[in-house]
Amino acid sequence: MNVPFHDILVYLDGSESSLTAAMYAITLAKSTEAKLSAVYVVNTRAIGELVKARIFVDAERSEYLTDLEADAERYLRHVVHLGAQKGVVVQPVKLSGTVYSEVRTYVKDNLVDLLVVGGVTEIRSRRDELMSETDRMLRTVPCPVLIVRDDDAIWDNFEQG
Repeated sequence: MNVPFHDILVYLDGSESSLTAAMYAITLAKSTEAKLSAVYVVNTRAIGELVKARIFVDAERSEYLTDLEADAERYLRHVVHLGAQKGVVVQPVKLSGTVYSEVRTYVKDNLVDLLVVGGVTEIRSRRDELMSETDRMLRTVPCPVLIVRDDDAIWDNFEQG
């Protein structure tokens, strides 16, 4: 099959919609024989902002960072397992930093052809829109972006296929 992409990246953030996006990306990679990577970015910028705003003290920062690192590992392992169930090798990638910047850099450095993301959360204010890491990521990556919606249908299709 001749497709315009050969290297797919799915973005995980721990949400159900990002897991749905992973399922869709696995199905897409299998049907197109594309390489698939899954990225989880530990948002150290957000942690820094919480400390700066005095919501966390430095001791809590370390504990929270450890928890986020463990979450990243758990979600990446889960997606690798989902891929294996369908005969698709998923390359796990854990990064740390500012989400949009890390994903954009990864896409550029690895010549990713397609970024797959879960449904984008509702923006309630102009400030939310300006602050949204996902929105900034969607606007700045140098490749096409596929936003996956209709979670129930994708889950059903993944389990049946």
